[in-house]
Amino acid sequence: MGSYVYDTNGKKYLDSLAGLWCTSLGGSEPRLVDAAAKQLSILPFYHSFWNRTTKPSLDLAAELLEMFTATKMAKVFFTNSGSEANDTQVKLVWYYNNALGRPSKKKFIARQRSYHGCTLVAASRSGLPALHQNFDLPSSFVLHTDCPHYWRYHLPGETEEDFSTRLANNLEELILKEGPETVAAFIAEPVMGAGGIIPPPATYFEKIQAVVKKHDILFIADEVICGFGRLGTMFGCDKYNIKPDLVSIAKGLSSAYMPIGAVLASREVSDVIYSQSNKLGTFSHGFTYSGHPVSCAVALETLKIYKERNIIDIVKSLSPKLQDGIKAFSNSPIIGEIRGTGFLVATEFADNNSLNDPFPPEWGVGAYFVAQCEKLGMLVRVTGENLVMCPPLIITPDEIDELISKYGKALKATEERVKELKDQKKKLLISFSEKRMR
Repeated sequence: MGSYVYDTNGKKYLDSLAGLWCTSLGGSEPRLVDAAAKQLSILPFYHSFWNRTTKPSLDLAAELLEMFTATKMAKVFFTNSGSEANDTQVKLVWYYNNALGRPSKKKFIARQRSYHGCTLVAASRSGLPALHQNFDLPSSFVLHTDCPHYWRYHLPGETEEDFSTRLANNLEELILKEGPETVAAFIAEPVMGAGGIIPPPATYFEKIQAVVKKHDILFIADEVICGFGRLGTMFGCDKYNIKPDLVSIAKGLSSAYMPIGAVLASREVSDVIYSQSNKLGTFSHGFTYSGHPVSCAVALETLKIYKERNIIDIVKSLSPKLQDGIKAFSNSPIIGEIRGTGFLVATEFADNNSLNDPFPPEWGVGAYFVAQCEKLGMLVRVTGENLVMCPPLIITPDEIDELISKYGKALKATEERVKELKDQKKKLLISFSEKRMR
């Protein structure tokens, strides 16, 4: 119900994950259930092939084009997930460059620690090693550039702006090394999500956009996690003044009540694709469930609720409470960094507040913290030693207080566990030393 979920034994948990970055309106919004039921009774399905579609998909496309204002978009292509949207981006970009007579301009640049999905191409562009190992990925046309995590990767004495300048220079060096005529697009999340909630450093996107524009490389904004209010703006592009050529959306589009994703394309890109498909007689790409009428009806109602309830203003007003409440624990001896923005916040565990002192993996510090949260009735997620939280956008001030309180209790228990492990390690070292001296 709302910000809570229950297990099979009836135990109640505060869901600080919003499902999987997606149930923005919580788990019990009757208007979304009603929207699905109503559409099922009118027209449960029709496809979007051969110039046919349904009214909900047309209405949703129009609403999205009006809602996305960072730069003017012209067309919407519906998918069933963010992964499908990001796979579709590759085919659109290749089609676009073939139409322009640039058959060698096909490479994609993504960033280390980025996440763009789990299908073959989307996983290739993701910068997380676990998505590549033993899957024969990444694909050869995918390149990766620096992760913009200032705390972890800045040089001594380097300001955020200096760090951003260095990363932009490194990106340009990579492009020049590969040949600008071979690089088609750069893809980025406004705030990195699954890679550990990494907001961009100062002037980062300003400098990166200048580089890709200089070399006629398309910019793809992956808004799957950041879109629809999570950062306190409707889209992450609004917050960071990103002017993309293509956009991927999903998750919050329907508050996850029905599977749906989409690609938004600028006029420049869509006009080229339109002209080429006319020349060929068809645009041979799509999915059976693209623009599914029930998914579109639910998404339309979701967007309506965001507007009616001023979800963006709610996130703006409550995010300082969340961010400040968690960041108050920054001095814990087992925390390296707490970072975030809007309703996204991450904790990176490290010994002695130092990025140079990670805990031994076998200690499972992050996993222990998760287990303590579960005991206290709260769900969080850990990726390596990064704890991430992204509560539903409907979370109340009292529920934020509850989240902070449970976080604090779990942190205290984890600190005690780390102390025990250190004591055990110390005793083993003393014992080993004594044996050697005998």
